[in-house]
Amino acid sequence: MSFQEILQHQAMTDALAKQNIIEPTAIQQQVIPLLLEGRDVIGQSYTGSGKTLAYLCPTLLKIDENAKQVQALILAPTHELVMQIYRQAQQLIRDGQMQIGCQSIIGEANIHNQIAKLKEKPQLLVGTPGRILDLIKKRKINCQTIRTVIIDEADNLLDNTNQQTMQDILKSMLRDRQLAAFSATISNHAMELLQQTMQDAAVVRIAEQAKMNPHIQHFYLISEQREKFVQLRKLLHALDEEAQRVLIFMNDGPELDFLVDKLNYHKIRTYSLHGIVSKEERQKSMEEFRKGKIKVLVSSDLAARGLDIPDITHVINMDFPAEPNEYIHRAGRTARGERQGQCYSIVNPRELAALRIYQREFGIEIAPVHLVKGKILSGAVKEFYKDPDRKKKKTDGEKTKKQTEKGKNKKGQSPKEQNKKETYKREQQKNKTYPHQADKQRNELPKKKMARPKKSEKKN
Repeated sequence: MSFQEILQHQAMTDALAKQNIIEPTAIQQQVIPLLLEGRDVIGQSYTGSGKTLAYLCPTLLKIDENAKQVQALILAPTHELVMQIYRQAQQLIRDGQMQIGCQSIIGEANIHNQIAKLKEKPQLLVGTPGRILDLIKKRKINCQTIRTVIIDEADNLLDNTNQQTMQDILKSMLRDRQLAAFSATISNHAMELLQQTMQDAAVVRIAEQAKMNPHIQHFYLISEQREKFVQLRKLLHALDEEAQRVLIFMNDGPELDFLVDKLNYHKIRTYSLHGIVSKEERQKSMEEFRKGKIKVLVSSDLAARGLDIPDITHVINMDFPAEPNEYIHRAGRTARGERQGQCYSIVNPRELAALRIYQREFGIEIAPVHLVKGKILSGAVKEFYKDPDRKKKKTDGEKTKKQTEKGKNKKGQSPKEQNKKETYKREQQKNKTYPHQADKQRNELPKKKMARPKKSEKKN
């Protein structure tokens, strides 16, 4: 099945062909016809399977170019993902020669500039929920004209933190609007909320038994917690030739910045990407990482949600994710489309149990590896020490002549023999008493004090 058969639109098919996107993926084949029919859709598929184009193409095709009003809204959890969707939409509009206005709306940006651009009547808005709700409350966005709402990374936007904001946005719109939600993982809680909000929703799950992208290889290295940075440096040097872009994940923001400082100190040029960093610094980090000016980027889970950078060849987990499903989103930053990728986890012995859970739950194999002289070798560290080619520790009988002769005295006695002789002498001396020692002991005995005469005796 081709895009022309699914979309029934030559200009959109040509726009995709200019990006070398020829054949639709499984999620695109099933979702696009449903959205074009006007159905509510819940789409679940592994990261990198083409979910963005699955909802973006039909959303653009359903917009009336002559109606100068907001007709479609796409919601995403992070600034980076919003800008990524916005750039993709702009490229499709430009290559497809469509007369559609598109605007991105994110927090931390100047709200007055955003309000001024809204006066130009864009037909498509892409934004974060917090700022979108602010503009709705200020009556700068007319929700009565919005006919299509897309929720990207639905499991994140419908968690306990963002649930109320999302419900307030959806309540401000008409009941007959079309609603679609997409994510690599959708929790039971999110599924219940979506089904309550949607009307006769079509649920599309691609490869439900294998949530993980099959083009990703998974490995792990065992290291003590204090030695993790050393292992990371060695791993980055070992991957230097084959890695185009490397994305490193950590849980803690302050520790993340500390890791970036240490990598830069060791002349590994690195930027950070997390919520504490300012919008300008995050944009600079993303642009230089996309263009290849920096090869390594350290990120938190939320900041990297939905990032689509095709040149990411390796993902490294310095910390284990707090939620098992986050492992899918982390690993999914590599092997975009049909490309190949690798995911490495640097774990301490206590984290091995979590690895087994991930293998069983996601149906993947996480193979052990270790580093030797700048090379990555398969197998765990214990197996490495059993390698017959590795030098064994010499026993006493295998010591060289030089080692055995070292420390001998003039009589040819070894240090061990000398110690035995000295010990024997000390024991003999303890048991033997010489005359001068007896006199000395007698002199050291405490002397008896003589009684003082009484006063009456002194007078006589």
